[in-house]
Amino acid sequence: MDTRNRRAFLLGAFGTIAVFAVLLFVVGARRVVDSLLSADPSLVAVTFALAICWLAAWSLMLRTVLVTLGVTIPVAKAFFVYSGAVFANNVTPFGQAGGEPVAALLISKVSDSRYETGLVGIASVDVLNVVPSISLIFVGVAYYATTAAIGERLETAVSSAVVLISAVVLVIGLIWRYHGTIIDRLPAIVAPRLERLGLERLGLERFDSQTLEADLADRLQRFFENIERVAVDRWRLVAVVGLSLAGWLFQTAALMAAFAALGYSVPPYVLLFVIPLANLAGAAPLPGGLGGIEAAFVTLLVPTTGVEASAVTAAVLIFRGAIYWMPVLIGGVSVSAFGVRTLR
Repeated sequence: MDTRNRRAFLLGAFGTIAVFAVLLFVVGARRVVDSLLSADPSLVAVTFALAICWLAAWSLMLRTVLVTLGVTIPVAKAFFVYSGAVFANNVTPFGQAGGEPVAALLISKVSDSRYETGLVGIASVDVLNVVPSISLIFVGVAYYATTAAIGERLETAVSSAVVLISAVVLVIGLIWRYHGTIIDRLPAIVAPRLERLGLERLGLERFDSQTLEADLADRLQRFFENIERVAVDRWRLVAVVGLSLAGWLFQTAALMAAFAALGYSVPPYVLLFVIPLANLAGAAPLPGGLGGIEAAFVTLLVPTTGVEASAVTAAVLIFRGAIYWMPVLIGGVSVSAFGVRTLR
């Protein structure tokens, strides 16, 4: 790990520790520990089993997208590849934005495909996961509004989610609308700067600026062609969105099981919108949003479920153990076994 990556990792780690320290101080660390010790082990195991089902559903998403791009990998290998992608997202700042390049490298290495094909594959999965999440947010909030008044905290969270998602959709739309211009102009802007930064450090010492410009243009062209292939295959697109929805529902069931392990029953429609809303905190400059996502969960679940903060925090920690730490373990082993060393 070079100095810059080490500094970013340490800052993220300190930020995570600080967020957890504040959270546990506010809700009461002793009460949280007592709640965790009282958890039913069998229901904790159910939480982890449901998390495995979530990983399996989204790994099938990735496999389906890759098949559309002409890349076929076995179902079992797709599971470990996607776990490796989740690992990359969970240990780099800014969640998917930081982990996608590593995930793309992993996919290209395992499937013997081009890097840009792997990047399109994992980026498509991440983008398409937004579609069901938006639906779940609006359906869950709408139903919740029929049973209780929407508080200011929830209204702010939903409004922020709408603004953020709208901005992302707008940016994606603009990039696609002007992708021809991007292909024509971006390489000419980037190539000379890469050359000045030092091609040897980037492993491109054999290229001069003009050759590098042509190579970048060719890669961008293939990148957008692959995106178009995914977008126009309607049946596979429907299958991918269906698998994404299944993954979100498995997460919802896992969080319900975590609460049940502590002796609480919470309305599933609340969890339907809380889970995607809380995951927006993954955009924070923390490793996989660690700390920020947990705090967001507690902030949203306490007023919407009526469960005491210490029990909510304990349930969230069990849930995140299954959704965050288990994929980190499985994915870390997978990345090492596949021989990817980019995270050093």
